[in-house]
Amino acid sequence: MRIVVTGATGFVGSAIVPELIGAGHQVLGLARSDAAAASLTAAGADVQRGSLDDLDSLRLGARITGAVIHAGFIHDFANYEAAAETDSRAIETMGSVLAGSDRPFIVTSGTALTAPGRVATEEDAANSTFPRKSEEAAASVAARGARVSVLRLPPSVHGIGDHGFVPLLIRIAREKGVSAYVGEGLNRWPAVHRLDAARLYRLALEKSPIAARYHAVADEGVPFREIAQVIGRCLNIPIVSKSPEEAAGHFGWFAHFVGLDCPASSAWTQGQLAWQPTQPSLIPDIDQPS
Repeated sequence: MRIVVTGATGFVGSAIVPELIGAGHQVLGLARSDAAAASLTAAGADVQRGSLDDLDSLRLGARITGAVIHAGFIHDFANYEAAAETDSRAIETMGSVLAGSDRPFIVTSGTALTAPGRVATEEDAANSTFPRKSEEAAASVAARGARVSVLRLPPSVHGIGDHGFVPLLIRIAREKGVSAYVGEGLNRWPAVHRLDAARLYRLALEKSPIAARYHAVADEGVPFREIAQVIGRCLNIPIVSKSPEEAAGHFGWFAHFVGLDCPASSAWTQGQLAWQPTQPSLIPDIDQPS
């Protein structure tokens, strides 16, 4: 199958591309720069020049391929609502091309705010108060006859080259001289290795029915204190607790996420797609000198 992948040179997308090629698929990767195009060519993929706000490019990619994996997102937390709007338009644009066909469309979302304080499952609907509207856009194009599935990623997708939430915590710990958690640090973060997530994208593409939701979750919920302890030990700095009132001053805009209790299950996903995570879990993966 020939598949167009948005976000193909991102942290997760760059794992999806070789996973698909290794399974015998052809990949058309969206690239907005010469460096991204060169990276895709080196990986054995074809190149579609464009970006998430280049709607003509998105339409073309969806029209000339047999499936779409939408893994791209503009992670601009200073302008998150605009990034979410770009994401929604991209989904609507590609979905309009796929409507009425049986070509698979995999849309990326997240588990983090689905069911705060309890274990989120694939049955839980998206949190309507969250600015990112990937799932609402997916439902809109599904109602028009597109074969859409949603794949939710946890707050921590880890592995070599990670530049997400855990590296941000490490950077804050270096700057502040302490590795901190909030309160007792018992709030839980789910996690998955990028290579396990990439394999789930492929399985969802190959096996998914219409309107399914999948959770790319290997660690159901890692206590945040354990993450802080590993960071503190590896950096050889004190490990401290911050009160909720102190958290904003210490973590800045990231304080809300640091205190979030958002465990998630992937039991249904694993049973449905015969997906079993095999890569290192979060704590062993970050508990090393590098």
